[in-house]
Amino acid sequence: MTETSPAFAATEYAQRLAKVRRSMSAAAIDVLVVTDPSNMGWLTGYDGWSFYVHQAVIVLPEGEPLWFGRPQDQAGARLTTFLDKGSMFSYPDHYVQNPDIHPYQVLAGVLRDKGHGAARLGVEMDNYYFSAKCLETLRAELPDARIGDATALVNWQRAVKSEAELGYMRRAARLVEIMHERIRAVAEPGVRKCDLIAEIYDAGLRGTPEFGGDYAAIVPLTPSGKDAAAAHLTWDDRVLKAGEGTYFEIAGCYRRYHAPLSRTLYLGEPPAAMRKAQDAVLEGLAAGLAAARPGNTCGQVADAFFGVLRRHGVEKSSRAGYPVGISYPPDWGERTMSIRAGDPSVLEENMTFHFMPAIWTDDWGFETSETIRIRAGADAECLADVSRELVIKR
Repeated sequence: MTETSPAFAATEYAQRLAKVRRSMSAAAIDVLVVTDPSNMGWLTGYDGWSFYVHQAVIVLPEGEPLWFGRPQDQAGARLTTFLDKGSMFSYPDHYVQNPDIHPYQVLAGVLRDKGHGAARLGVEMDNYYFSAKCLETLRAELPDARIGDATALVNWQRAVKSEAELGYMRRAARLVEIMHERIRAVAEPGVRKCDLIAEIYDAGLRGTPEFGGDYAAIVPLTPSGKDAAAAHLTWDDRVLKAGEGTYFEIAGCYRRYHAPLSRTLYLGEPPAAMRKAQDAVLEGLAAGLAAARPGNTCGQVADAFFGVLRRHGVEKSSRAGYPVGISYPPDWGERTMSIRAGDPSVLEENMTFHFMPAIWTDDWGFETSETIRIRAGADAECLADVSRELVIKR
């Protein structure tokens, strides 16, 4: 590859578009405005750090999707998608972050010009990238349209991965293996946390001689000691200390596809309660992997896992996992199913999840997780190969 190009074959994008259109028809949607950059990328291949301004992919009843964004990002659309130049529309640059006008005024004009001013319009209302102002503008500019919530419509179509997608996730898994290998090699008392994070980034981005890595949708979550009682703290410039544990919630990323993997390191002798939690989590993880088969539900996987924790007397109130795949900041999850009690979502072969059974107490945190693939006739496949036990360095 000598220049930027779409991540998948044109035929795969066509298959994805057909799936989305079938779902649109079932939901009585004529036109779908997709603003989640993960969904934009999955549908068209578009890839760029442009999600800080308004952009969208519009799925019409037929023909190519439309790309809509800032003028200077149109070149990126030409490089990363198969879309014809005539399917790309932009708004003048003075619309960017201008309180008196809004890019969706231009988007509404595009829809009117194409005869969809009175369409049944679906938008991703509960999405990081679709603001209240977007909705207000569309309602004002398209008074005859019937605008409804299509949040996660595309996300659900992403659940079952193609062989090409799995290939990217396996590469991401190789990267996260290298990242954890680096952690184990360099973490010791006196090492500044920021220096350790630099090593993690170095390992994940340099990758292997055959392929390098991309930026992940979430930065490394790496709290130590009592800070590890919190779920989403990052890092600072303090040094690692003897007598403290640190969990590392990180992901390898390749062509925007993620393989998250969490492990915990302790410098010294871990407290007995942490060892007890580890025993419960590892046994529960194995039980969950055995239940994660096609035809079972996410709730059944959760029941298998949480049943073990209850037997060990270990408490956990949060969910134990979620689907992963293609993603952009601020989240590598697909925001559809959850491995939690009562979730009726039925597992299918080649769905992929971050099975994330973390334990947080008032004094420490323990994480060990796996990115898994659902497969027929066997326990779920773990994409990465990193020992799950506490890493203890004395």
